[in-house]
Amino acid sequence: MNLNFNFFMNDAVESARKEIVEAGYTQLTTPEEVDEALAKNGTTLVMINSVCGCAGGIARPAASYSVKQGIRPDHLVTVFAGQDKEATEKARSYFTGYPPSSPSFALLKDGEIQTMVQRHEIEGEEPMEVVNKLINAFNTYCK
Repeated sequence: MNLNFNFFMNDAVESARKEIVEAGYTQLTTPEEVDEALAKNGTTLVMINSVCGCAGGIARPAASYSVKQGIRPDHLVTVFAGQDKEATEKARSYFTGYPPSSPSFALLKDGEIQTMVQRHEIEGEEPMEVVNKLINAFNTYCK
């Protein structure tokens, strides 16, 4: 049986996109959409989505579960690393002081980066540990 790798990757990408949109995040696919979303007042959580290894399989459930608990950001958005490259690059331009990382989460307030949960803080962790990192950030910056 010969599996078509591109078909498999397209299916994985679409599944990852669907999972995060169903969690309540707005998908941003262009630099203009990123600028518009991040110019909004209030707090914005940016989820840098990815199909990379086990980290993506931890980040997406954490992205969903964390925003259903108590305090949460005003806006939830996502860009997809490796897929929507220009949108991802634009989003990362807001994350001053942080290297590119995917999957990851960036929490902004009035368009300014407040904190990030980067791949090295996700990979190898239990999903609830990542959820707790996000909830702690929400409790600190989303009051």
